Amino acid sequence: MITTVVGRTFLEAYNAEYRSQYSPRGFFEKHYFQLFFNHPKYMQWVTNSPFVQMKAGQKSHLLTPVERREKLVGLREKIAAGNPEASIAIGYPASEEKEYASTSGLVSDLIIPTNEEDIYLSWIGSGLGLTVAGGYSILFDHPRILLDIHKGWAHYRKYLNDRTLTAMRGNQINTWNAQWLAYYYDKEDYRSNFNFARIRQRMFEISTEKIEVKTLPWSRLFFRMAEQFPGRTMIGYIYSLGQTNKTIGFIPFHFKSANRLVEVYRKLFAPDIRINAADFENLFGLHIQRACELGTIGMQALRPQKLKKYFTDNQPAFKKQEEIPLYHVFKTWLVTMLSKNKEELLDHTSNIAKKLIRYRKASNKTDRKNLVEKELFEAKQQRGFLDGLTEMIKTIHEEDRSFFKTLRDDVYLMTPEEYGYFVALLKFDYYYQDRNA
Repeated sequence: MITTVVGRTFLEAYNAEYRSQYSPRGFFEKHYFQLFFNHPKYMQWVTNSPFVQMKAGQKSHLLTPVERREKLVGLREKIAAGNPEASIAIGYPASEEKEYASTSGLVSDLIIPTNEEDIYLSWIGSGLGLTVAGGYSILFDHPRILLDIHKGWAHYRKYLNDRTLTAMRGNQINTWNAQWLAYYYDKEDYRSNFNFARIRQRMFEISTEKIEVKTLPWSRLFFRMAEQFPGRTMIGYIYSLGQTNKTIGFIPFHFKSANRLVEVYRKLFAPDIRINAADFENLFGLHIQRACELGTIGMQALRPQKLKKYFTDNQPAFKKQEEIPLYHVFKTWLVTMLSKNKEELLDHTSNIAKKLIRYRKASNKTDRKNLVEKELFEAKQQRGFLDGLTEMIKTIHEEDRSFFKTLRDDVYLMTPEEYGYFVALLKFDYYYQDRNA
């Protein structure tokens, strides 16, 4: 199972990095159990496992050290019994072989040999998942990433044990992993001597009743990983374990897409306009499940969620200052998506928008405004847009005729997908410039 594979990759990397010789059981009992379960607040809640099955009167946060040790012995005995199932082997099918309850995942009719080492490794691998917004987790079978995730474990334990943070919620190790890795890979913000105050606003949701780790948008993790692995493609396994298990499967992550967006943004707007990295990255990305339906995590999956409505008849307003970052993000993605990714494209639609505004303002009547904003921008297909251009050329200023003739040729050669992106981008530039005119 994938949790076992990831656990093995990690343990081999750990032993090499720290010059140790831990077996899976040795690492689990000396490090994993001690860090995750041998405290009043657990770092991980594994449904139906010996660590959460309580005797009459027992509660996990009130267990004594002796009682917690008994839970470990119970797990050890179940593993030794040789029946790997979901309560003792993380990510494996449940024991109801005829029913395969909703807690089952990765069910196969193939007989896959499993030994004790594999089961302990499944626990280790399960603690290395990255839970993102949308309720799904990601596993990367990559030694460096796994070692970097592991570096954050001790910090989460420290906060759970901190007497000044009694409201800190436990059992969020995978949510913490995603926040930690994004922070650890943040070249501008990360400090090796950070404290709770430094990461408080970034990582935690705080109320009078509780402190819990925020769920990170997958796009933020994607951008941070792209900085560490520029241009790389990695395979991530996407899943959800809980009362109901869900498996999406193995999905390629194309980090070069994030690198390209940053590159285009800098060409378009830097250094005159700067946007907070978190604000920029949070605006990108479909829901993680919808993104995975595309078959790959790349530029299409990074489409800003709020952009969809502008592909129809919605008119961008940009009346409020806080809406301006939306324009920057939308334009960046649309420019990047268009296949004509040459330098001149960066200002191409801006130039068209300027000429359209000049054309509209040359008349006090509404006919030109309607031609631009109704016929051109609301044309569902190239034919309607080209008809509108033909009407424009009859009354357009002579010096602009050659420009719009070239535009007509460009639009004619676009694919339907490119045309949709082009019109959306042109609308943004038109209404943004009209607002600032």
